[in-house]
Amino acid sequence: MVTFVLVAGARLGGWAWDGVVPHLRAAGHDVRPLTLSGLAEKRGVSAGQQTHVRDIVYEVERRESRDVVLVGHSYAGIPVGQAAGRIGDRLRRVVFVDAEVPSDGASFVSVWPDGGAAVTAEIAEHGGFWPTAPAGHYAGHGLTDEQIARIVAGSTPHPGATLTEPAVLARPLEELPATYVLCRLAGPEPSDAVRGLLSGPQWRRADLDTGHWPMFSRPRELADVLLDAAALNGPAARPC
Repeated sequence: MVTFVLVAGARLGGWAWDGVVPHLRAAGHDVRPLTLSGLAEKRGVSAGQQTHVRDIVYEVERRESRDVVLVGHSYAGIPVGQAAGRIGDRLRRVVFVDAEVPSDGASFVSVWPDGGAAVTAEIAEHGGFWPTAPAGHYAGHGLTDEQIARIVAGSTPHPGATLTEPAVLARPLEELPATYVLCRLAGPEPSDAVRGLLSGPQWRRADLDTGHWPMFSRPRELADVLLDAAALNGPAARPC
C-alpha cells in the first residue's frame, strides 16, 4: 500500500482533491489530502513557507508513514519539494503537478518576470495575504462553469509570507525520484528549471491534455498518472 499525501496550490485546501481521492482509495491506497496552515479550514493560522514545509513533514512523521508519494500542485511544489528532502527513506516518489519547483534560497515569486514585485505589492495591500482570484482567472483551462464556481467559492486568501520567503533545500532536487506532470493547456513546455531536472535519471515527465487545475477538470486521469508514478519506485501501485 502506498500513502499519497496530496497538497493543492495557492488559495486551496485539502478539499480540492475530492475528485481524485476515491480513485486512489479504490486502488487500495492510503490517501491524505492535506490543508496547509492558513488556508481553508485552517484559515487564520499564521504561516510562512517553512510552516508549510513542516505541515507536510509532520503529516508523514506523525503516522510513521512509509512508501510515501508526496504530491504538490502549483505553489505547493515549493514546500513539497523541500519536504521530500526531509523525510528520508519514507519517500517513495514526489510528484509535481503543473507545479513550481523550489530553488535553494529563492522564493516562489522571485522567478516571476518582475521578480514578484506586483504580487508583493498586492500582498501588502491586503494585510499580508494574496487575495483570491476572480472566475475569469480560471478561463481556458478545461474547466466547466460549475467547476470554476466551486474553486472560487472554496478559495481563501493565501498567506503572503509563504510566497516571498526563500526555499531551504535539505537535498538537491535532482537526487529525488520525481515525476513532473505537465498540463498542456497551461503551457506546452515546462520551465527551464524543470527541463533541466527532467534531463536527469531520477525524473520522469507525464502530460495531461487539460489546464492548470486537473484535480477538477480531469480527476480520474490525474489519479491514473499518480498511480503510474508511484509504480515507478517499487511494486505496481495498481491492484492486480
